[in-house]
Amino acid sequence: MNFPWITSAEELAALIEEAGFLPFFKNEIEGFSIEEHTPPELWWGGETWGPWEWKGPVIRRAQCAYGKFYCGKAMYISREFFPDFCNLRRDGYDYDARMDEGLARHRDVGVMQALLETPLLISKDLKARTCFTKESRNAFDGVMTHLQMTGYVNIADFSYPLDKHGKPYGWGLAVYTTPEAFFGEDFKQRVYLHQPEESAERLQEHLRKLLPHASPLQIFRLIGGSD
Repeated sequence: MNFPWITSAEELAALIEEAGFLPFFKNEIEGFSIEEHTPPELWWGGETWGPWEWKGPVIRRAQCAYGKFYCGKAMYISREFFPDFCNLRRDGYDYDARMDEGLARHRDVGVMQALLETPLLISKDLKARTCFTKESRNAFDGVMTHLQMTGYVNIADFSYPLDKHGKPYGWGLAVYTTPEAFFGEDFKQRVYLHQPEESAERLQEHLRKLLPHASPLQIFRLIGGSD
């Protein structure tokens, strides 16, 4: 696929729906990122909004998943492919089964319990509810990256402070959720529809067509992940 130049949130949303997968940053697969297809004046900000500010609007417009899904870095995944992606990353386990089997990491459990009780939580509120402090910020970031990489958490939106004119400014705070809460019944019915190995083949088939120049190892890292 020849990826077009991206100049608006609407174009980005349409591209995610067409491609299915789209990393935010330049990576080992040449030409496969938003960074490489955005005009520098939009990428680096200023008065005009660009990819950094488009994240929330794009998630809402495309109804897609966003999070640290690709080697611990941000990527969009379309609604069509996200259930197979999560099935593969979860190895077929929902979180309750993972806990029952003793496979859940102890430091992840509190975060998951908070999100299961309150499906939308801004990062600062999630930290407060799970007793993470400023001193343990790195630990919190590590937990959230792991839960996104394993397909149990995604980002639903970004929350911005408002200036005196009611306009958003600064860096947005991630609003975390679970795929089950974000996508609802459609996701729940599809996530475990296939064996993880079948989900892997379905994703590989799509990505081989999308990225004919990518090696099998690069595609494996894209869908298999490593955190």
